[in-house]
Amino acid sequence: MQFDAILFPLRRAAMVERGFWRDRTINDDLDACLAQRPDQEALTAVSIERNETRRLTYRELAKLADRLAVGLVQLGIERNDVVSAQLPNWWEFTVAYLACARIGAVFNPLMPIFRERELAFMLKHGQSKVVIVPRRFRGHDYEQMMAALRPALPDLRHVLVIGGGGDADFGALMQDTRTESSEARTILGRNRPAPDDITEIIYTSGTTGEPKGVMHSSNSLTANIFAYAERLRLGTDDVVLMASPMAHQTGFLYGLFMPITLGARAVLQDIWDPRKAVDTIRSEGATFTMASTPFLTDLANVVAETGLAVPTLKTFLCAGAPIPGPLVERARKTLGTKIVSAWGMTENGAATLIKPDDDDERAFNTCGCPLPGVELRVVDSDGKALPNGTSGRLLIRACSNFGGYLHRPHLNGTDKDDWFDTGDLASIDDRGYVRIDGRSKDVIIRGGENIPVVEIEALLYKHPAVAQAAIVAYPDERLGERACAVLVARPGQSIDLREVVDFLKSQKVALQYIPERLLVLDQMPTTPSGKIQKFKLRDVVKEGAPAG
Repeated sequence: MQFDAILFPLRRAAMVERGFWRDRTINDDLDACLAQRPDQEALTAVSIERNETRRLTYRELAKLADRLAVGLVQLGIERNDVVSAQLPNWWEFTVAYLACARIGAVFNPLMPIFRERELAFMLKHGQSKVVIVPRRFRGHDYEQMMAALRPALPDLRHVLVIGGGGDADFGALMQDTRTESSEARTILGRNRPAPDDITEIIYTSGTTGEPKGVMHSSNSLTANIFAYAERLRLGTDDVVLMASPMAHQTGFLYGLFMPITLGARAVLQDIWDPRKAVDTIRSEGATFTMASTPFLTDLANVVAETGLAVPTLKTFLCAGAPIPGPLVERARKTLGTKIVSAWGMTENGAATLIKPDDDDERAFNTCGCPLPGVELRVVDSDGKALPNGTSGRLLIRACSNFGGYLHRPHLNGTDKDDWFDTGDLASIDDRGYVRIDGRSKDVIIRGGENIPVVEIEALLYKHPAVAQAAIVAYPDERLGERACAVLVARPGQSIDLREVVDFLKSQKVALQYIPERLLVLDQMPTTPSGKIQKFKLRDVVKEGAPAG
C-alpha cells in the first residue's frame, strides 16, 4: 500500500524543533515497559460477553504481540500492509495493534457496530490484507458476515476469527513458541516502523456520504498523548478504565496507546454496563476514564442508587457532545470526581481540555483551552479572523493533526499554512477557552458516535414512497443527540417509522445510524434555489416531532 499522507512532511521540521514530535513509536514504549516493569500488570480485560477477566503483565503482553507479529508475517503480511480489526474491547484488540506495530503493518480499527454496507467500502478502500473478527459478539455472526463480503474484497487474503473458524486460528498464532527463535527475532527487527510511518488508518464519517480514512503516524499520536497526559497529570501509577470502544479514536488513543506510553495499567470493558463499571472501578482502583455523556449519566445514576462509592476515580473526561450543566453538578457531587470537558476529532485527538484546577462551570460552559502544540482560529466565511466571543468557523493547526485522508488529498481541508477546517462553529473567549456552537458539517453525534447523515439520506431516497428526505438532530438528555428523519412522501404514498427502520435494516445499515423519530411533511422548507433549510427543520423537530 502506498500512503499519501502529504501533510506530515510539511510540518515535520517545525514539530521536531519545538519538541512536539519525539520520534518515538509504541515499540519504544513497550520495550521500555518490558525493561523497567516486566511483571507489572499492563492490561486487565473485563469481558461481560465471555464472562471472564484476563490479566496480562507487560512481559506477557509483549510476548503475545511478538508471537502474533511473526504469525502475521508467516501469513504473508509485510510492512505497510493494512490489517483490520473489528473487535470489541478485548485483550486481543491490544495485542493485534502491538503485533502490527512490531512489523510495520498499518492497523485499521473498525467499530463492532459496522455491518456489510460500511465494511464493504472501508475494507476495499483501505485494501485490507487481513481482517480479525470475533466469531460472534452480542448475537451477531461476524464470521458469516465476512464470508459474504469476501468475494467483493480482492485484496483480502485472510480472515482471522477469534473463537474458531476463519483461515487461521488466531489463538494458535500466539501459542507457537517457535516465535522465540533467532529467526523470529530477525523478522521482528527487520520491519519495525519509523515514527513518521503510517501506523493507523481509522475511518470517520463526513459530509461526502462516504467514510474517510484518517492517516496517523506514531509522531502525530504520541504528540497528542504527551500533552493530554500532562494536562491531566496522568502517570505510571494511574489505572485507566476504558469502556468506550477501542475501535473509536477515543478508546484507541487513551485506552490502548496512552497506558503503554505512560507505563500505566489499562482496564477494558467490552459491553457498557454501568453497574459492572462501578464494580470494576472499585475492584481495580481505576483513577481515570474518558467517555461520552451517556456513560457519565449512567455511572452517576448507579452510584446514587446503590450508594457504592468510587473514591479512586479522580477524573472523568467527557467528550463527544456538550455536557449539560446539571449533569456536571450532579456527577461531581455523586461521584466525587473531577469532570473534565474536551473537544477533539479523529483527525487530531483531544485538542482542548479544561484544566484540573478550573472551576466546574468551565466544564459545561466551554470545551477547555488548547493543549500545548495546538493553535486555534475562528474565522468568518471569507477566512478573516473574528474577535474573541464571536462565533465562526473553527480552524486548527496542531502537532497531532492527521497526515491526510487516504487516497483523497482533495478532501484534506488544510490550507498552505497547515490550518485545518474542522467543520465546527465555535467562539473563543478572552481567556482562550473554546465554546462549540454548532457544526457546519452535516453530522449528528449520537452518544459520541458520528452518524453519516448524507449516506442515510441517500438510502432513504431509494425507498419507493419517499420524495424528499433529510436527517436532523434533536436533543437527548442521555445521548446528547438522536436522529430524526424528515420525509416528504410521494403523491398517493404514506410511510411510517417502522417502514423506515425495516428498510434501512434491509440495506445493512448499523443500528445506531437508523433514525429514531420520523416527521412527515407536506413540503420541505427550502431556499430559493431549492436547498433544504435544515436549520428550520431542527427547530420544528426540537419542538417535538411525533415518534412515527
